Amino acid sequence: MQNSIEHTIQILERTPHTLHALLHNLNEEWTQKNEGGETWSPYDVIGHLIHCDEENWIPRIQIVLSDSVVRKFEPLDRFAQLEKSKGKTTNQLLDEFIKIRFLSITKLRTLNITNEQLAKTAIHPEFGSVNLSQLISTWAVHDLDHISQIARVMAKHYKEDVGPWIQYMRILKQ
Repeated sequence: MQNSIEHTIQILERTPHTLHALLHNLNEEWTQKNEGGETWSPYDVIGHLIHCDEENWIPRIQIVLSDSVVRKFEPLDRFAQLEKSKGKTTNQLLDEFIKIRFLSITKLRTLNITNEQLAKTAIHPEFGSVNLSQLISTWAVHDLDHISQIARVMAKHYKEDVGPWIQYMRILKQ
């Protein structure tokens, strides 16, 4: 599918509500457990999504759209949520995500990005030159990737309990 801002917004608008429907008022056993080691729990993922809306997507879109001669992204602290979310409940993070995403989408719409602007580029600290179309597409895929991650983490709570049906549960084999 070729990038379309409106198609992308359809995903971006649904992500906070999808996560709210899945995680709101769940027992902490569901929201705080991860896959072991340095992996993230659903709680951590929500904090990460909030941080990315605050520090990544719209700020980087604005950099690409700027008239600056040098358009360069600063590195993103992909783990900032581990500190920023401390002391908050999952429900508080879910509510915060709904609000910040609404603001992000409102800002995205007000930018009135044209097809020509989708080809504009900036320098990513890891990937080099990237264009606006790639950045905006990545935003939607980033959401979908983390929704999948949350589902996988939650499914693994029952990995030992599904018995022989595990052979049909691809999510438990990831």
